[in-house]
Parts: sequence; C-alpha cells; structure tokens
Amino acid sequence: MILDHLTGTGGALDRSAGALPHPVYALVRGGYLAVATFFVLSGFVLAHGYGSGEWPRERLRRYAVARFARIYPVYAFSLVLLAPFIIADRTPGKAGLMANYGLLLQGWTGHPRVGWNTPAWSLSCEVFFYFCFPLIGWIIKAIARFRGLMALALLACVLPHLLLALGVHDEWKPLIHFADFLMGIAAWALYARLRDCDWIRQRTHWLYLTAGAVSAVLIAWPEMLPRALDLNTALRPLNALLVAGLAAGSGIFARILSTPISVHLGKSSYAMYILHIPLVWWARRWSPAFLPGVYLIAVVLVASLVYRYLEQPVNRYIRSKVKA
Repeated sequence: MILDHLTGTGGALDRSAGALPHPVYALVRGGYLAVATFFVLSGFVLAHGYGSGEWPRERLRRYAVARFARIYPVYAFSLVLLAPFIIADRTPGKAGLMANYGLLLQGWTGHPRVGWNTPAWSLSCEVFFYFCFPLIGWIIKAIARFRGLMALALLACVLPHLLLALGVHDEWKPLIHFADFLMGIAAWALYARLRDCDWIRQRTHWLYLTAGAVSAVLIAWPEMLPRALDLNTALRPLNALLVAGLAAGSGIFARILSTPISVHLGKSSYAMYILHIPLVWWARRWSPAFLPGVYLIAVVLVASLVYRYLEQPVNRYIRSKVKA
C-alpha cells in the first residue's frame, strides 16, 4: 500500500514504476485493495475476540474504550506530525476540514479538498464497524450452521450493489465497505470450522496459497473478469479464504508470519499505515527528491518506535483507567 502511494502521479517511484511490466505495475498500483483485506481482518478479529455474547452496559463500555484506545492515539499523533502543514494550508473552509479530520468523518464526505492524510478515510469505516458490531451479534449465532455462513458470505458479495441500487452514494465508504466487514465475520466462522478438524487444519496452506494466487492474477489482469463482476466483489471471498487459511496456521507462510519479527511488524503495521503519509510530507520538506528506500526504512523504524513507546503504553493506560 505504501508503494502504491509512492508510485502514483508525482510519486517518488512514479517513473520507475512506469518501466515495470504491466502485470507487476498493476500489482504495485493495486496496493489500495489491501484496505478491503484489512476490513475483512477487522471483522474476523472482532468476531474472534468478542463472539456472540450478550452486551450489558459494562461490557459495552469496556468495548467502546478498547476500540478508541486501539485507533485514536496513533491517529492523533499523525495529526500532530501534520500540524505545521495544516497551519500553513490556505484551503478555504479549513476549519470544517479540520473538524472532519478530527472526528474521523472523511469516509462519509467524499474526496476531501486536502491531502493531509488521505488513508485516514478508512478509520471512518472502522469506527462505523465498531459501532455496528454489538448491534449485529445475532449474525454470529446465525452462522453457527453452514447454511447461515453461506448466506452471510453471499450477502457480503452483493451488499454494495444492493446499496448502490437503493441510491446510497458510492462515496459513503463506511456503508459500501460494510460488506468487507461482514465477510470478515464469515471468515471467522469458516476458521472456527477449520480449527476444529485436524485433517483440514493441517492442509489450510492450500487455502491461503490458492486465494493469494488467484487474487494476484485478478489484480494483475482485471480484464479477465466478466463485465458484470467488479474487482472488489471478486476479491472479497478470496480475502476471507486468505484470512481464515492463515489464521488456521499451517504451511511455511503461516510459520513465517508467526516469527517474532513478523509479529512485531504486524503489530506496528497500523502505525506504518497511518503515519506513512505524514512522513511523506516531512520527507518532501527536507528533500523534494527524497530516496524511496531511505523513506521506507524510516517508516518501518518510526512505526516500530511509535508502537512500542506510544501506541502500546497509551493503549494500556487508557484501558487501565476505565478497566477495559
């Protein structure tokens, strides 16, 4: 995803990316599609962590605090990094744009007139998903049976099209991407079945390898899809198979992802995601022709430090204060 932002028009790697073979270029420029994978992962994680239990007031309070502590502290830090650029910005209506950013409303208001931290629109979706999850706990009970699982997966595939047919604006991204979140819940139900069968669990590497390979082919050659099937819809069930298969934990790639360095990079990946654009602003200020390799190393190092010394401690502090 970071490479996608570096290879766009005017990006540091724009010229180099243009020289790549078309399928490779398409894969690099398709990095934005990983956002939908993260939404599927979000549904999976919440379903796995909270299940279908009841939601009394105290549990709901702890849940809300935990979700806030998960995303907002690092996001607030990204706004601090951007403060000099926001102050210097002369875009009309800046006060409203600042409120839009501060309240995480970017995903509801279309394309903003400023590019302070463009990936943050996805946090609008996450907040909406967090709000909805306690309200849809009954879905987890409904997919206890295979028939319910298949019905939810089918709903997740067609929901964006139904919403668009009903007149929902395609720039109301939390509603459109709710389908990915639902597919994540379906992925969790599939994982629960894989986990309970030793014979299948030991062979789930074929599941995520196949899903990953098919996804790569479709991203590289989207023209293979029939005209009635868009790329996001085609990738949604593949994302579910990828997440469920990796979670089941068989095969060399699952073992690699379980190594300490992979786990650490995974934990700091949110900081990488939400800080890489603010760091681009600073890189361009210091050196308009900054070296992409140095920048990528800096993103990983800064994200690791932020995860260790800000994200983790602040998360623990907030949750301890409210016993979440």
